[in-house]
This record gives sequence, structure tokens and C-alpha cells, in this order.
Amino acid sequence: MNKFKTTLVIFCLTLAGLYGQTTGKIAGKIVDGGNGEPLIGVNVILEGTSQGAISDLDGYYNLINIRPGSYTLKFSMIGYEINVLEDVRVSTNRTTYADASLNTSTLEGSEVIVTASKISTKKDQTSTVKNISADDIAVLPVENIGAVVGMQAGVVAGHFRGGRSGEVSYLIDGIQVDEVYGGNNAVVSIETEAVQDLEVITGTFNAEYGKAMSGIVNAVTKDGSPEFHMSVSSSIATYFTNNEYQGEDSIFLALEPFGFTDNEDDHFNLNTNYDNKFMISGPILGDRIGFFVNYRNQVTAGHLNGIRHFNVWDESNYRLGSDPGDWITEDTGDSTYVSMNSSENTSLMVKLSFKLGPKMRSSFMYNKNDDQWQGYNHTYKYNPDGAIKEQAHTEFYTFQFNHMLTNKLFYDLKLSQTDNYYGSYLFEDPEDHFIADAVMNYQGTWYAKGDTVWSYVNDLYANTYGPGFFTGGQAKDHTIRETNTKNLKFDMTWQANNRHSFKTGFQMSNHDIYNEYQLIQNQNAGGDNENIYRPRVLGNNTIYADIYKKSPVEKSFYLQDKMEFNEMVINLGLRFDSFDANTVYPSQRRNPANSSIYALKDSAGNPLYDADSNIVLDETRMSTYLKSKTVNQVSPRFGLAYQLGNRAVLHFSYGHFFQMPAYYAMYSNDAFLVGPSDFGTTMGNANLGADSLGLNAQKTVSYEIGLWQELTPQLGLEINLYYRDIYDLLSTAVVSTYNQIRYGLYTNKDYGNVRGLELKLDYGVGGLRTNLNYTLQYTKGNSDNPLQTFNRAGSSVDEVNRMIAMSWDQRHTFNLSIGYSASYYGAHLTGYYNSGTTYTFSPQSESPLARINLAPNNEYRSASYHVDLTAYIQIPQVLGFNSRVNISVYNLLDRYNEVAVNGATGRAYTAIVRDSDLASHRSNFNEYEDRYKNPSMFSTPRQIKIGLEVDI
Repeated sequence: MNKFKTTLVIFCLTLAGLYGQTTGKIAGKIVDGGNGEPLIGVNVILEGTSQGAISDLDGYYNLINIRPGSYTLKFSMIGYEINVLEDVRVSTNRTTYADASLNTSTLEGSEVIVTASKISTKKDQTSTVKNISADDIAVLPVENIGAVVGMQAGVVAGHFRGGRSGEVSYLIDGIQVDEVYGGNNAVVSIETEAVQDLEVITGTFNAEYGKAMSGIVNAVTKDGSPEFHMSVSSSIATYFTNNEYQGEDSIFLALEPFGFTDNEDDHFNLNTNYDNKFMISGPILGDRIGFFVNYRNQVTAGHLNGIRHFNVWDESNYRLGSDPGDWITEDTGDSTYVSMNSSENTSLMVKLSFKLGPKMRSSFMYNKNDDQWQGYNHTYKYNPDGAIKEQAHTEFYTFQFNHMLTNKLFYDLKLSQTDNYYGSYLFEDPEDHFIADAVMNYQGTWYAKGDTVWSYVNDLYANTYGPGFFTGGQAKDHTIRETNTKNLKFDMTWQANNRHSFKTGFQMSNHDIYNEYQLIQNQNAGGDNENIYRPRVLGNNTIYADIYKKSPVEKSFYLQDKMEFNEMVINLGLRFDSFDANTVYPSQRRNPANSSIYALKDSAGNPLYDADSNIVLDETRMSTYLKSKTVNQVSPRFGLAYQLGNRAVLHFSYGHFFQMPAYYAMYSNDAFLVGPSDFGTTMGNANLGADSLGLNAQKTVSYEIGLWQELTPQLGLEINLYYRDIYDLLSTAVVSTYNQIRYGLYTNKDYGNVRGLELKLDYGVGGLRTNLNYTLQYTKGNSDNPLQTFNRAGSSVDEVNRMIAMSWDQRHTFNLSIGYSASYYGAHLTGYYNSGTTYTFSPQSESPLARINLAPNNEYRSASYHVDLTAYIQIPQVLGFNSRVNISVYNLLDRYNEVAVNGATGRAYTAIVRDSDLASHRSNFNEYEDRYKNPSMFSTPRQIKIGLEVDI
């Protein structure tokens, strides 16, 4: 255990545990039902907790610092009926308004029971926020939190309101868990069964949130239940698909249920997915300590298979002529079908919650994720053992403390540490080997006793010429990245009066990043012994490696005021962010690594020498290495909600949002080496805050106006209009060295804008629930990824000089969910319709269009749709155990939706084939069409999952 972990544990023991923020609030006004006058001194009790309040001189009360969930409020006063308000829903960072009208009564203890109205949770919504409760998540046909997020309005093709994929921040219990190096996802994941409340913000967000421009996802985890509860489930899934073509012409190779094929009867694990879950929760020492444990293991074989026609050590040669008799084909593979998009994911979450007294709560949580996966690579279809594999291992520790200083003032303290390991390779050790213990033939080569047998094979085997597929060899890229993040966060909330709720806080994050990229080389390459292979990796002073350690530091502070009036709520805030890359950068970008030496010269052009006969360098053409600057940003936030009667709320919000680019854009190519060829090198940029060739924070200015309307007591409608300007997006500038070699330097010069409309309908009555989300969106910019302009320049194509649609631009996105739950059965159906994202139409060279400089993303893919179903049937109780059968069907209609298309045809699995293409194809095991018939261009076919769940 390192020093930080030791400190963390000591601190936990010292305070006897701590608790998380991510709480909500209940507020309201209590009046006399007869004359409407405020009632003073009414007791307000939040049942099931120790929290309560007394109405003030104006009849108002406030209950702050409440965990998300559904509660019952009880209002009581001598001489009045007891008013019981049920189904009061509290969500993260939200106020639930619960007014009460008490009638006089001569009968002591008489109760009036009512249900909270829909508007009670909408009045303070100043932007687009969706809170999904644990009960809501439980009935959805989803496998993870990401699928829940993807169902929300404003999330289009995985992007929040048109932003790039790295513009979202992910939090667990209010603690940021972003993957900081690449910036595209969360480094920690928790299961849906562990979530108490999921907050998804697609609009503007308050000052307490930072390091994001497009959205926030905040998952609040469950505490230990007041009573012992245990759940165990096991599921099996496989694919049942028409497969459109059968036999050897099937789109999905060997995709038979459970892996059974005509010629194979021992592949039960092929095409078969397993999912095992365990959850246990309950009290320790009464209500003083609670525990929650959740475990899940998923083994997914996937639906994209290859066939081991070749082994990695096979050597084939199709360059010897057009006569098949001259070709050399070495195919020692066993022709076994092999999954090429398999994965195994294991997660464990352990949480202890402490109640130290009526005013103090605490928790300690440990979360572990172990993930291994492989992405399908079509060129390795016949040599699947040569394709690269990836893995990630993450441990997440949190320590939280919540203290109510008074009924109007509380603070949260959070400490966390995240340890993440990421690997992308075939073998973790580039020199992985074993020693032959006897004379042996291994991989077609004879070895004597004591010889070293290497796991990586000679690069000479890696060949795609002729058939268009690897007939041997291995992927030699080797990446290891370790990231350690220590985080301290403090928040304080003060309910100053009935009108103002102030919140302030600061956060500091220290990151330690170790990155090691190496391209495995043959030590004997280019020499007389080239056929004798020995792997080696080169150091950071070559273009074949990028190895470094960095320790950036992030700090932030915010202050916000939530002003709550009778018909209006205003959120006003200010945020300050500071970032220190804590590294150096070269002063002369045209000679960044001082690879060339330049001397001062006299008028005759001769080098100048100093008194010691050393050449006097031309300092203007040489680099010194300067310390990166600390950059600061200030961003204002504003949101307003206005209640229109008792059934509608109008809101408007505006904000400035800053986000530093992902760390790879600052640190990659740490040795500042430029390769020998044009456009073959990109380089990180730590010249932060500079106006010329610097790297700065990306900025979004966002506007939103929306209306929520209760059409009937069971039906709610929400409409939002939004517009976003996105400035200083990450891009790549072209820099020319003094040797006239052009390379790419990350900087800011891209721009984009987004406009859209969201429509949401929610209907619920009894056990029936219906949700409809629709998004109309236009997403434009001058580049949809940081390297697009650089790559176009490298291909001698003009820079895009006008606004174009982004690659994720999709005009219409529609989701509809219908669910019904009863005591012993239930079902939920979700349908998705997407009008299609863009692709770049690239005409053949024979077409007159080929002479026109077409912009990227100039056409749209075909529309797609699919339906998912989940259902359960409760089994009669046996031996005191409650059991149920769960059934899920993903892609119920077995739609083959296109997720990628050919640029010349606009369709998947097709191509325009010329005679010269056919003539260049040389193979005795496949046809030319095999090259473009890539099954990964289609979405996953129908999958049926069935399982048994037992509750105790």
C-alpha cells in the first residue's frame, strides 16, 4: 500500500468513516387550508430518516442534504389534520417542492394522504437535466450505464448535443473519473444495480461542474439497505439471426446459436455469452453501519468470428508471378473458428456507510474493474492469433464525509484515488520467451535444448500482398499506460434563508502518468542474419518509441447562488479553473529536438568560432526547453426557471464552458523527434496560453430555452431549443522544419456550432410507463477530428474552408420506451430510430466528380432502427427464496443496420470493382469480394439472453 493509500486509511479510521455529497433538498410552504394564512411551527418529518424541520414565521421549511430516493413527508400540528405526502422524489442537486395545506380537525391523529405532483420536481430545472432513479433503470433493456445515457434526448450517435466525444465529464458520487489521457470515456465503471440515481445533464450546467463542454454524467451509488438483502443471478446469451446469407456466404461467419456448426461440435463457447451477478446489502450494528457489495462477471464471445487458416509463423508469397503454380502458400492453421471481438469484464464494488450521529455520515468505497477485449480487424480474418488485444485494470478508492453543522449548513469532504493500467499488445513483455528444455519443433522451426524461443515472430511473415489479408505475422504495436489520480474535493452548502442557497467548493487533482509506446523491431533487421529473429524495443531517442512520465495538476474553485422565489428560480455561478501541465516544450518548432546544428556565420558564409575553438551556435535556430505555463480560466454560469401556473415551467440558461484538451495533445512525442518523411509525425504541445502555435483551453458558449408542461396528471411534455458555439477546438497545425520536413503540432484553430430541438413525453399510470424522446439537430464545423486538416494536407488535398457537417451529424433521433410492471411479471420494449450519420462520398477516378475537391462528410448513411425487449416472470416462492426468470432480446427484429459504408457506394458490404482490382488479387483461398465484405460494417444481430435471479 503506497503512502497515499496509507494516509487515506488512517484518515478513515480517525474520523470513523465519511459520506458522499450528491444530495438533494425538499422545500415548501405550509398554509391553513381554511384561510390560506401561513402556519408557524408545523412539524415536518421525513419518514425513515432522522431529518425534520419546523415551519418558520412565513410558513416555509427547508430540508437539505437528503440522499436521492423516494420519501414520505408528514406534516403535523396540534388542532390540524396530519397531512401525509407520499412519493416525494429527491434527485441529485435538485430541489423538490412540497407545499402543504392543513385543515383544522377536532379528531386527534386523523390523516390525509396525498401524492406529490409532477411539478414538485420541475420547478427548479433551469437547464436540461434528466434524473433516472434505480427503479427506472431496473426495468430498462440495458446492460450498462452507457446504454441508459444513450437513450436520453440530446445524446446523438454517442455525442452530447453535437460536441466531440471528449467533451463529457463522468462522475461517481460527485467525483470525476474521466480517462484523462485520451479524454473519451470514464476510467471507472459501475453496474446499473449499484446506482441509486443517475444524473444526466445535456444542457448547460452549474458552476460546480467543470472540465466539460457538452455534458455531465453523475452516478450516485447505493448505500447499505436497512434490512439484509442478497441477490444472485446467472444468464446465458447467444445469437439467433437469419444471417441473410447462409453457409460460406453468411455475413457473420459461423454465427450459429451457441457455436454449433455442421462440422464443429465442440465450440460451445463460440457465439455464447455468460453473465453472472451477485449483490449483498444490509446493516451492521443496527443502523450505525451499512454495507453494499456488488459483483459482476461477463464473458462475451462476440458475433464477429475469424478462421485460423494461417498461424502467425506461416510464410506465404504471392509476388512470384500471376501463375498460381508459382505461389507459395503456407497454411498450417487448424481451420478453427475464432472469436475476434470477444471480451471479459469483471467489476467489484464494496461500500461501507457509517452513521456517526444525527449530524454526521460517512462512507468508504472500493471499486475494481478488470477488462479484456479485442476489436475486430478484418485483415486478420484468416490469421486471428496475430491481431492485437487490449486490457484495462482500474482500482478506485473513495473516502467521503458529510457533516451537518446546523439545519441550514453542511459540508462534504471527498478524498479519492484512481489507479488505472491500460495495455494494448499481444504479449506484455516485448521479449516474452521460454527456454527449450529439449530438442523441439515449435512454430515450424527446430530448436535445440537451451535455445531461446521468442513469442513474437519475424516481421517477414506479416504479408497481405495478393489476398488482401494477413497470411502470417503479428501486430507489433506495444502500448502500456499507467495513470494514478489523487483527488481532493470540498463543498459547502448554506441555506441562508428561504430565498438563497449558497454553494461553494474547491477541488485539486494530481495526476501521475506513465506512457510507454514501442514498436517491436527485429534486432537483426537489414543485416545478414535478418531471418534469425530476435525482438527488441528501442528507447525514447528514436521514432519507434514514446516513453515518458508526467505529473499535471488541476485546481478549481466555484461559487454559486440558487435563488428560489415563489414562481422563479435563478442559478447564478462563477467557476475558476487552473491547469499546470508540469512539463517543457521546445522554443524553436522548426528544430524541436536540435537534430540539426546551426552555426552563426560571417559575411563570407563561414562558421564563427569562440575563444575555445567551439562553433558559435545560431541560438535563433536552436531549441531551448521552456517550462510550461499555468493557465487559468473563469467561466460564468446562469440559469432561470419560471413557473407558469401550476402545470408549466419555462427555463433559460447561458454559460461559458472551458476544457483543456486531452493529455495526449500535450505530451505525445515527448522527445520532439521529427521522422524523415513529410506528414509522418505528430507532436504534443505544452506551450499553454500562447497566441501563436500554442495550446489553449477549448471553449463553448451555450444557450438554451425550454418549457415543461403537465398536460394531464399522468402526462408531461418537455421542449428544449439550444444553440452552441464551440471555439478553439483541438486541431493540428502543419510546421516545416529547417530541413523542409513537415509535421503536425497540436494546437487550437477548429470551430463548430450546434443547434437543435429536443422533445420529451413521459406518461405513467399504475404499472404502465411510456417515454418518448426526439432530437432534431444540426452539427457543423470546419473539422470533425483534430487530425483531419493535417491528414488532408498530407494527401495534397485543400484545407476545408467552409462549414461542413460533422461525421456524427444526424438529423433525426427518436427513442420510444413502453413498459408494464405487475406483481408477478413485467415487460419493457424500447425502439430506436436514427436517420443516419454522414460519410464521405469518394467517387472512382473514372468519374468526373473525382476532379472536384469534395468536402468531407458530404453524404448521409441510410436510416436505421432496432427494438430491444426485456421481460421477467416471478416464480412461486420456494424454501423462502424469491426467484424470477429474466429474458432480454436485443435487436428483436434482427435488423442489419449499417454502421459503416463504402465511400464509393454509400452502402455496407459493397464496392465498385474494376478489372484491374480483380487482376491484382492473388489467392488460392479467397475471392476479391472478401476484402470489402466486412461484417463489422453491420450492427450486432439479434441476441437472446435468458437468466435466473434468486433473491433472499
